[in-house]
Formats: sequence, C-alpha cells, structure tokens
Amino acid sequence: MYVSLLQNILPEKMDISLYSVAEKDIASPVTIENKQATIEKQNEAVEEVEPEYTDKPEIAQTQVEKAEDFFELIGKINGEAASSGDEEQTKTPTSIDDKLKELKELLSHSVSELSDDTLKTFLSATSTQTAISKDLIIKTVRDLQNERITVDQLTDVKKEAEKRVQDANLNADVRKASAELTKSLIVPNYFIDTEATKLKRQKVVESVSPVMIRQGQIIVREGQVINRDVLQQLEVVGLLDDRLNVYPFFGLALFVILLTVFLAFFLQDAKTHYKQRHLLLYGTIFFLTIFVFKTVSLFDEYSKGIAYLLPAAMGTMLIKLLMNERLAIASGLVFAMTGSILFNTETVGTFHGEFGLYILCSSFAAIFYLGKHNIRSKILKAGFVVSIVNMAVILMISMLRKGQIDWMELSVNCGYAFLSGFLAAVLTLGLMPFFEAGFRILSTTKLIELSNPNHPLLRKLLMEAPGTYHHSVMVANLAEAACEAVGANGLLARVGSYYHDVGKTKRPHFFIENQMNMENPHDKIAPQLSKTIIVAHAYDGADMLRAHKLPKEIVDIAEQHHGTTLLKFFYHKANSAAEVKVPESDFRYPGPKAQTKETAIIGISDGVEAAVRSIAKPTPVKIESLVRKIINDRLEDGQFDECDITLKELDVVAKTICETLQGIFHSRIEYPEDLKKKVNA
Repeated sequence: MYVSLLQNILPEKMDISLYSVAEKDIASPVTIENKQATIEKQNEAVEEVEPEYTDKPEIAQTQVEKAEDFFELIGKINGEAASSGDEEQTKTPTSIDDKLKELKELLSHSVSELSDDTLKTFLSATSTQTAISKDLIIKTVRDLQNERITVDQLTDVKKEAEKRVQDANLNADVRKASAELTKSLIVPNYFIDTEATKLKRQKVVESVSPVMIRQGQIIVREGQVINRDVLQQLEVVGLLDDRLNVYPFFGLALFVILLTVFLAFFLQDAKTHYKQRHLLLYGTIFFLTIFVFKTVSLFDEYSKGIAYLLPAAMGTMLIKLLMNERLAIASGLVFAMTGSILFNTETVGTFHGEFGLYILCSSFAAIFYLGKHNIRSKILKAGFVVSIVNMAVILMISMLRKGQIDWMELSVNCGYAFLSGFLAAVLTLGLMPFFEAGFRILSTTKLIELSNPNHPLLRKLLMEAPGTYHHSVMVANLAEAACEAVGANGLLARVGSYYHDVGKTKRPHFFIENQMNMENPHDKIAPQLSKTIIVAHAYDGADMLRAHKLPKEIVDIAEQHHGTTLLKFFYHKANSAAEVKVPESDFRYPGPKAQTKETAIIGISDGVEAAVRSIAKPTPVKIESLVRKIINDRLEDGQFDECDITLKELDVVAKTICETLQGIFHSRIEYPEDLKKKVNA
C-alpha cells in the first residue's frame, strides 16, 4: 500500500523561469497564506488611514498673551509702562541699542527670534503706531488661532496673517515689523495624536484579511507569461522548492499504519485454526486489488474518464465470498480511502473525495446485494446492481457540481461505470476457483456446489446405502437448524451432514438403516469384529473425502462426529460373553473429539436421529427426554471438551432439535380406507 501510494503523494516540482510561457494550467496544491502579498496589502491599508488629531484651543489665548506681553515690554522700556504712583521710576534707556539689549533680555523664547530691525522698529515707533499695531496683531492672532491649524497648514495661515497686517494703516517699517511679529505668533494648534494614530493603524492592519492561495486555485493559465508576481506565488505554494520534503513520507506512513491497525481489528474474526491461512488469503486479495487500482490509475493519466472502468467491487466481493461480510465492509472503506489517493490526478489535493465515494458505493452495493447465501448466478446479478449504482453515483456527483454538465463526457463516464460492475463480477467468478483451490477455502458458493445431489460421493451413497443417505438428510435438517440457532455455520453443518457417513458405502449392509429384508450380519460375527467394522466407517469416509479433494472442514466432520464415544451395544455384548470384563477403551472410537461447534452439533444430531427411530410412539415429552439424555451423556463423557460450545448453547441446541423432530413426527389423520385395512389386518 505504501509503495503504490508513494508516487501520488509526492509534491510536483516544476522547471519554470521568469518570463517563460506556461505549458499548462498550474493550480495550487495547497491552501497557504501569501505573506508577502498580505504585508503589501496591510501597508496599502495603513497609507490610506487618516492620522488622528488633537485640538488645543488654549494655544490661542497663550499666543494673545504673548503679544500683549511683548507690547507691554515695549512700553515699559520706552517709559510708558511706569505709573505715576510707583515708588521707583523705571529707568528708561537713552539709546536705541541699550533699549534693544534690554528688550532681548526680557523677551520670551517664542518671540526672541525676531530680527533686530523689527525690534528697533517697535522701540522707535510712536505710541500711536504701536497701539494700532498692537490691536491689529492681537486681533489677527486671536482670529486665526481660534481656527484649527495643522503643521501642514501653518505656512498658509502665516501668509494670511501677513496679508491682514499689510492692509493696516501703518507706515511701511511698522507694517513690516508687525507682519513679522504676527507670523512668529501663529503656531499650530491641531496636532497629530501619535498614540491614537498608531492604535488606529494597528486596528486597520488587524482587520486586513490575509491573502490566501486556495487549494485548486489557478495560479497561471496555459500560454500565460510567468511574471514576478506569478513566480512568487508558485514559490509560496512550494512548486519551485527543490528541497526534499520529508513530511509527505511520514504522513503516508501514518496513513498506512492507521489503516493496517483498522484492518487488524477486523481480522480478529478469523478462526484460530486457520488464522495464518486467512491472513495470507486476505493479503493476497488485498495485494491483487491494490495492483488493479494502481494499473488503472496509470492509464487514467492518459485517458480521461477511464478511471470509472475500475472494477472497484472485485476485492470486496472476493473477501465477502471467501471470508466474511464484516471484514468485507471494513475493506471497502480502506479501498475507498486508498483509491482516493491513487486517483488524485484530477484534483490538486491529496485525496480525491468524489472518486473515493464512487469506490465506496460500488463496494457496499456488491456486499449488501450478495447477502448471506451466495451462488454464482447471484454474483452476476450483483455485478449488474453495482453497474446501476456506479452510474447513479456519477450522475449524482455531476449534478452536485456547480457548473455546466458536459453530457458527452458524462455519457462516456457512465458507460465506463456500467462496464465496471460486470468486469468486477467476471473477475470475481474467474478468481474464486483459484483462491478456493489454492487456499483450501470453504466458501458459501463451494458449500452450495458440494450440496448438489449429483456429486459422485452423494450419488454413490444414494445408490449403495439409501438408508444412510436418508439418515444423512435427516441429520442435515437437524444440524442446520441447531447451528443457525447458536450462530454457527448452518450451511457447513448441512453439507457436512450429507458426507459424514459416506464411509458406510464400503460395507453398507453392516449398518441397520440399510438392512432391509435381510439378516443382521453382526449376529454371526464377534463383537470385536463388529466394533472394527462400525468404527472404520468414520475413517474410511475421511479417506474417501480426501481422495475426492473435499475441503478439510468436511473431512474433519466425517472423522470427528463420533469423537471417542463408546459403542455401548457391542461393548455390553462382548462383556456378556466374556469371563473377564472387557475395558471400555477397546470399544471406543479413537477420535479425535469434536473441534468445532458444527462437528459437535452434527454428532448430537446423528445420535438423536438414530435413537429417535427406536421410539415406538414418539411424543414431544419422549423426544425431549431422549435428546437431553444424549446431550448429557456426551457432555459427561467429555465429548465437548475440545470445542468452544457452551452449556447455554447446548440447551438451545436441544430445544431446536426437539422442535425440528416434532415437525417430522407430527400426528396424521387416518383416512377411512386406511382404517378399514388396519381393522381387517
């Protein structure tokens, strides 16, 4: 399984270069995030984010106060700020340079950058000019600072302030100085909030969905030029990665291990005596099925739709017929999962789910139609049912797809699917004889064939020992009903009963059921010789069955159905004629004891059928008493020690045999003519 699937899980590598032309459509094999494209998308979103601002209206009042303070200092230095009530008169500098020096020492930092010419202009201006300039500057600063001023708008606002001052009724020098002072007092009052902006941008980045390359998404179309963007996407999805990726190898190993453990659980149902043989048989069927799957998948790469010709039901039909239904269902699941990988050429993923569903439905249709009793003609019918189910699945899948239906392609696929069912049936019929012969498997079909009265041994039994043949048929009816009641193989019990006394054909007249209108030959021979003749029939029958190459299960039934029971009649006859007591071991069957439930139940049915004939007027009470006595005698004699039958099952066997016998020995109405003959007699 691992080797066959390995090729289908290895990542595809492509030899593609920049600006080359794509030879076919290239789709992404995985779903993965394109991190580089995601970062570019986030950067674009961040660039579109408007920064957050903080408004500081108190700046307007501050700047007005600075203007007032400036003119107050001018007046103070010019001797205008001193009041008449001051105890000390401010000493007014006499020269303009001294006034400028003192003014610079007193000015705040915000207006200290004014040029010396501007300061000298205000120091030398008349009080009237200074008053007009003061009122104009304060009004302009107040009006403009009450509006929002960003850093970007500062230059334009200063030009507006300069324009307003230029229109004032001032001389040229004072007007120029006033314009400079006004511009120095205009500052931004609407600032970027760094933290709020950063938080806003972070939210935008988080809201940007990652750029994903989806599985199956076409990255480049056939004939398209491979540009850098396409090349980058191909690299992201791993189609250009030349490094060995070991993960698919480990992933496939885990997949195979899980399926193997799953199958091992269901294989526990194999019988202990044939466990190795069943395992080898199952392994052979599994290998053959996977081989067929792999072969068809190789052709699927060159011919689209031929995958539907796959005889998907072949493996499960063989397992169902040769082993058991429970294991066949489990195998159908495994084949479906395996096939979904083997036929993944039409999908970019590892699993082709639609084709896996096709295999699963095909397998289950065959299993459930075959049922419990399988004959070869029913295998062909199962193939027809599989064909119908296959076509229905293809129609369902095609209609569920979101797109236009290509009716021509659909017709071809349905044709392949129809042939698939018949191909599976033909292969199953052809391979079954090889498996049955090679592994000595006793399948249901084989049992049905062996139950045919035209089989040479059954015809020999009917012709040479008709009483034994009738006895075997009666035993078969009893054993089959009892086995079905306890969950054993009823069909095996029936067929085994047909052949269990075939050894009596060697000396048929030494057995009472074949002695019609003749003396009993045992009356003329010694008990020891009678014992030898009677005991030999079990082993003669086993040899005859082996010579005709019948399955081991049937041979074992013939050899073990008497176990090591005692021939009581001849044992007591020998003791009555002997002076010394004869040991029981001399008159016991050599065995072996019954190894299976079927053999044990056939032994009980054999003894019951023979004994019930000795009852003169059988009644339900007499029949039940006899059946339970025979079972108890065998139980106490240890005849069930080597098989897995339980006391509860023995009770069910007793009840079932009694019910069957009551149906055979039911009372009949005597007709008047029969009654008259009886009276005359």
